[in-house]
Amino acid sequence: MMYLFERITLRTYIWISILVILIFALILLWMGQVPWCKCGYVKLWHSVVASSENSQHIADWYTFSHIIHGFGFYALLWLFGRRWPIGLRLVLAILFEVSWEIFENTDFIINRYREVTISRDYHGDSVINAVGDVLAMIFGFILARSSPVWVTILLLIGMELFVGYWIRDNLALNIIMLLYPLESIRIWQSGG
Repeated sequence: MMYLFERITLRTYIWISILVILIFALILLWMGQVPWCKCGYVKLWHSVVASSENSQHIADWYTFSHIIHGFGFYALLWLFGRRWPIGLRLVLAILFEVSWEIFENTDFIINRYREVTISRDYHGDSVINAVGDVLAMIFGFILARSSPVWVTILLLIGMELFVGYWIRDNLALNIIMLLYPLESIRIWQSGG
């Protein structure tokens, strides 16, 4: 079976990746997510977390979390499939990321974010933001593949500390607050 995957060229895997991302964007549109910000314009970077425009533009503070997803997916797929072609591992990482993005944009997760995190005005991602998140994950995946492990670990720690300092949220806090919300963290995130 693996022989079949090894015969596929990297270029073909890249085309498969593009197709997966296009199908993903269509699924989000079908789910009712807006193509881009309802404000009527698209920004490369949106820096205001407590805003109805958060998760509506191409990139925002949470883009760093998606880069870290790329680190994690690369590590996971190296651990369990290091002999698999890199193109196959990339496609699998994209499938993991788009699966999370689809789940993240369900009413269940949107409401969970509103109930237990600082994201009170969260209505899900725009399609352009979700695609930007997937591209950030791909960037993280490629960065992890081309960097020594120690560099990837330092980048992960650096991004978590940097984002945590500037917006009082990051990937680790986001996971904690989704799974086991702590009032002390919520108060701290609110500026208390």
